[in-house]
Amino acid sequence: MHDTLEVKLCRPDPSDGFEVHRLVESSPPLDPNSVYCNLLQCSHFDGTSICAKQGDQLVGFVSGYIIPARPDTLFIWQVVVAERGRGQGLAGRMLDALLGRPECGKVDYIETTITPSNTASRALFKKFAATHGAEPSITKGFDRKLHFQDHHESEELWRIGPFPNT
Repeated sequence: MHDTLEVKLCRPDPSDGFEVHRLVESSPPLDPNSVYCNLLQCSHFDGTSICAKQGDQLVGFVSGYIIPARPDTLFIWQVVVAERGRGQGLAGRMLDALLGRPECGKVDYIETTITPSNTASRALFKKFAATHGAEPSITKGFDRKLHFQDHHESEELWRIGPFPNT
């Protein structure tokens, strides 16, 4: 059993990029991005991404962006929580905090892609949908053969919403 983790939820900034990279890299089955990508997430997408910090230590991160052609949809790229922060609802708290941001004021839906074998992400988004009174719509996302040339498991597209009061 984990002790309850007291964290501060905040906007990332570029100084968080390297720590985000290390956290994702140490959290299989997540695919690590380049450090440069994480720097962009922490700067260009700081309004739709969030850090969870215990003191000065990063214990969680959610990266996302508003889909340009669909400004009512926030795409969640990755959710990561350090081992010591798991099992306490931190990922759901970060997602809720993102929905409450001014940048997400017109967001009615969240989308993400999840591999069938990623039981943790499936459970997170199923619970998140239920908490918000929404049923996830699950369709084909990116195909193992067509998009990943058999180097990665297929990704299903999860769409959750609409959310009330957004």
